Amino acid sequence: MDLRGKTVTIAHGAGGKQTAELIAQVFKAHFSNPYFTADDAAVLPAPEGRIAMTTDGFIVSPRFFRGGNIGKLSICGTVNDLSCMGAEPLYLTCAFVIEEGFPFEQLEKIVSSMEMTAKEAGVRIVAGDTKVAGKGQVDGVFITTTGVGRIMDNVQTSGSFARPGDSVLVTGDIGRHGCCILLERDEYGIEAEVSSDCAPLWNSVKAVLGKVPEVHVIRDATRGGVGTVLYEIAQESDTGVLLEREFIPVDPAVRGVTDMLGLDPMYLACEGTLVMVVAQEKTQEVLRILQTQKYTHNCAVIGHITESEKGRVVMRTAIGTQTYLPQPGNELLPRIC
Repeated sequence: MDLRGKTVTIAHGAGGKQTAELIAQVFKAHFSNPYFTADDAAVLPAPEGRIAMTTDGFIVSPRFFRGGNIGKLSICGTVNDLSCMGAEPLYLTCAFVIEEGFPFEQLEKIVSSMEMTAKEAGVRIVAGDTKVAGKGQVDGVFITTTGVGRIMDNVQTSGSFARPGDSVLVTGDIGRHGCCILLERDEYGIEAEVSSDCAPLWNSVKAVLGKVPEVHVIRDATRGGVGTVLYEIAQESDTGVLLEREFIPVDPAVRGVTDMLGLDPMYLACEGTLVMVVAQEKTQEVLRILQTQKYTHNCAVIGHITESEKGRVVMRTAIGTQTYLPQPGNELLPRIC
């Protein structure tokens, strides 16, 4: 169906004929599966064992950016949160708040991205909700996704499980999503080839945990970036973190932009990079597995957990000096997810 020139109206959120048309033309067309329902709730087979459940809201600006859009981001964010708990993503629900006048063509592109990303992650979108807000009440479209997953056998992850001597890994280069969004806003007139790292990471996590279920911590380095995540882990586990500046992977274009603006990539959001804390003796095995996966071949060991400097993150520079990584403060970039 040709959606060019068509926009969302208040009537599309009123529950009548126009709402049914919106659901049929956009949502059902992309989300249909055996569990997707028109009833008040999806009826689903209950997974055996422990489950994980998470929810997240997405209001990224701009909605479309190099490497993704708010739809892809909404699936990746929830899938990756489940993955951090060692949970296979099974079911998602999604709620849309759409501004009156929003173009159908853009909405269809967003929903299409959600369909493709969910398919790649192996998760089914089973239910949802749509509300239409008046002009100016929201900025285009907001999405909230909730996910349920089954936790793999013999897997238990938590920020409190980090132990002195454990290795600290990142699954890819850092700060790319935050830098991408900054450039897309074009507030500084900087041109650089930076794409968001937005990606669903369950397959990489599954590959690791299938061989090394003893991974202690997995965290999604979204708002606040890797630096904020490491402070959270240090404080939860009552340990310290010692990082090696020269081993932290940063894309050269990201490094150029952040150096120019005086920003630290450690605090810029990632949407396709995880932080892992792994027992030292399992480190090389985890790296080998990550290097074979689609989105994690740039993985690296960036430091280790210490018994000293509890609750703090220390950075060792290339010349051997040490300094405290500043504790996270104000949000560097608003609305990055």
